Amino acid sequence: MRLWSLHPSYLDSKGLVAAWREALLARAVLRGQTKGYRHHPQLERFRSHPAPLSAINAYLRALHEEAESRGYRFDKRKIGPIRNHSRLRVTRGQLRFELGHLAGKVRTRAPVEKGRLPKASAIKPHPLFFVRAGPVESWERGPV
Repeated sequence: MRLWSLHPSYLDSKGLVAAWREALLARAVLRGQTKGYRHHPQLERFRSHPAPLSAINAYLRALHEEAESRGYRFDKRKIGPIRNHSRLRVTRGQLRFELGHLAGKVRTRAPVEKGRLPKASAIKPHPLFFVRAGPVESWERGPV
């Protein structure tokens, strides 16, 4: 499961579709509707939010908006209510790590979409997140 902290506009087509699917899975986990993925480290930051379901719904909304801007038809009815608009923190180190990780994926599966990726000095986060200084997040399990 990968819940990108990067702005959804950076995701290649396959990455955007996968992010939507994985965020829906994450919401099912947060609702207690699955047996698997309950302890997945990517969910730690959502669980730390005062309203975890509201946060994952906000995450989904931004993915939906990006999909719509590209002409994709993600089902908006799958986005639940957003009652708490508190944002989550993400570190600059995490954004840099994710940008490198995404760049590797895009190089392999969609080299024509590499133009979506920003320079490391100009990374925007997903709208749910605000950026703070710091290293890669403690919940990250990728090869740091």
